[in-house]
Amino acid sequence: MTERRDFKGYFGAEPPPNWPQGARLAVSLVVNVEEGAELSIADGDERNENTYEIREEVVGYPDPCMETHFTYGTRQGYARIAKAFETYGAKATFSTCGRAAERSPWLLQDVVSRGHEVSCHGWRWERQAEMARADEAAMIARTHAAIETACGVAPVGWHTRSAPSVNTRDLLLEHGGFAYDSDVYDDDIPRMHDATHVILPYAFDTNDMRFSPGGGFVQHSDFSNYVIGAFDRLYAEGAGAVRIMSIGLHLRLIGRPGRIKGLEDVLAHITGKPDVWIAPRREIAAHWKVHAQ
Repeated sequence: MTERRDFKGYFGAEPPPNWPQGARLAVSLVVNVEEGAELSIADGDERNENTYEIREEVVGYPDPCMETHFTYGTRQGYARIAKAFETYGAKATFSTCGRAAERSPWLLQDVVSRGHEVSCHGWRWERQAEMARADEAAMIARTHAAIETACGVAPVGWHTRSAPSVNTRDLLLEHGGFAYDSDVYDDDIPRMHDATHVILPYAFDTNDMRFSPGGGFVQHSDFSNYVIGAFDRLYAEGAGAVRIMSIGLHLRLIGRPGRIKGLEDVLAHITGKPDVWIAPRREIAAHWKVHAQ
């Protein structure tokens, strides 16, 4: 069997710390902007999304309930998240679906005006594993164009919802303009795909998606306690080896009034530590491309 997976990684030879200004840990805050890109029969999609604050799929008919669960993210959630970032001086990456960008360009324009990054998160909020190569290539191009149009700045990053196809990374390289993707979950250290393309690991555990039904987080402190615990471990390990931490957020999830304190507590803890680099993923990728070991 020809092995297509790397099980060893950096084992036995992890790169030493090399972040700017001697930082022990790079922290990447990723806000997923999916509102308006969820599957919806009312929008002409083949079915409705079935996971939001509960799990229930309306089959064959429009689902206004589901749509309003998502729209909460733009109407209320974003403002709370943006204020928390401003309070603690944190810059983030807003990973955005193309259809969401078309529907809420005002939001992305505000994101850019605050100094954050906007990256690509597919056209719709869907996996790509089953897509035909040509269809996926067209979707990547459409998403990139929509975000550039909304923001006035071309995106350089890509992250697929959960399941890319076997072609995704090659198609990003063929499209051009992408500096990195985040379609791996197997490390706490970035790596190079080739001489120009950076792979930045993402994480589902340090992620507010676990507030979703059955996900394990209920109280805001469930989120903050877990994320702070992960941060403290990676911060300690960062004294001897390079480490990156991803914190995944969603407008409609952490932006709820009963949950936002979890993010605020995490930001207070992280910014209270010396030698931490909180940066958009484009900056982390650019640094790694130059300083990769």
